[in-house]
Amino acid sequence: MTFTADITSQADLTGLWSTTGIFSLILYVLIAVALWRVFSKAGWPGILAIIPIVNIFILVKIAGFSAWLGLLYLIPIVNIIFGIIVAIRVGKGFGKGGVFSFFLLWLFAFIGYFIIGFGRSTYTKPA
Repeated sequence: MTFTADITSQADLTGLWSTTGIFSLILYVLIAVALWRVFSKAGWPGILAIIPIVNIFILVKIAGFSAWLGLLYLIPIVNIIFGIIVAIRVGKGFGKGGVFSFFLLWLFAFIGYFIIGFGRSTYTKPA
């Protein structure tokens, strides 16, 4: 009887993961499309937006930092702070302010990168 209950609970967990997995895949595709346009505007090949780890390092390069600093995303608390700094620097490079960068490039990245990628903003490398 316990074996049957375990199978049922595993089936429930599998159903939850499939819905979450599909939602995550859709969100990843949206962010990849938006980053493709952002990378193209910044002078990088857009195809790099599809590769999961590489897109973070290119985003760090667009922010004006060395790609080696992308390794800071591996440190637990530092990754949040560095992510905010990168978002603000990317926004600055596209002529956006700090509030726009914090909320729409860090907190709601899928919206902010669409605005930058498909909008009229142009890229100037941050100093």
